[in-house]
Amino acid sequence: MKLCAVFILLSAGAALASIEKRIVGSLKCKKDRQYHVEITAKQKETTCGGTLLNSLWVLTAAHCGQQELKVKLGVNYDASFASKEFFVKDKQDIDISQQFFFDKDAEGKLHDIMLIKLTKKASAKLPTLELPAGECTRPELKKTVQVGGSGPDKEGKKKEWFRKFIKSSKLMCADTFMEECGENDKPDNQYNSDKTNTMCAFKPGVMSCYGDSGSAVVYEGHLHGVIVSNPTDKCANPIVMMDICPYKEWIEKIMKENEHSH
Repeated sequence: MKLCAVFILLSAGAALASIEKRIVGSLKCKKDRQYHVEITAKQKETTCGGTLLNSLWVLTAAHCGQQELKVKLGVNYDASFASKEFFVKDKQDIDISQQFFFDKDAEGKLHDIMLIKLTKKASAKLPTLELPAGECTRPELKKTVQVGGSGPDKEGKKKEWFRKFIKSSKLMCADTFMEECGENDKPDNQYNSDKTNTMCAFKPGVMSCYGDSGSAVVYEGHLHGVIVSNPTDKCANPIVMMDICPYKEWIEKIMKENEHSH
């Protein structure tokens, strides 16, 4: 997430170089963010984040799927290096039959949330992130939530090849604050959106960039949201998120009913 770095192209004709600059509130993710999953679409070459819920299931945004994917587990490199017991990287191919979507609304629109069933179980050494226990309620306004990701800096007008080249090599995290969503703060128009399932967070300097969507929003140690901001030409602030609570029962139902399916 470009919570982390600002990349600058130095001097015309010179070799490409990058300079990392911390944005207010950002820091390298701690080892507990080892549940972060990197998701790459094979056809479109786009990248998203995701969250390992248990050894078989990943939660992400629907716009990150609907095609063949490659997922990479254990991508928090700094944490892995600092504690070798967490050094468990795994790449898996995911086809469309392994992707589960919430029922379309009356207008035929998908909700921008998706479950992925892994091809094989993740290592038991990889930490997971739990859904809220008991009755699920979204964080109140002004409460602090943590966001994270490794998307590139999309501020300014950069060429497509440069955007792909400068993807952050480190998973970065930042705290931000729950805010009311503005009229235009919502998922892409092709997806369902209303106040019951969409929430927003804002803090100056903390932005969601291309490649960060699908990543976890954490509150009090539990997964409470999925980033769905998917900017293609700039970074997004406020950050738009799907609220987990309206989907908690669906998530648990899908995982239970498909635990032993192939």
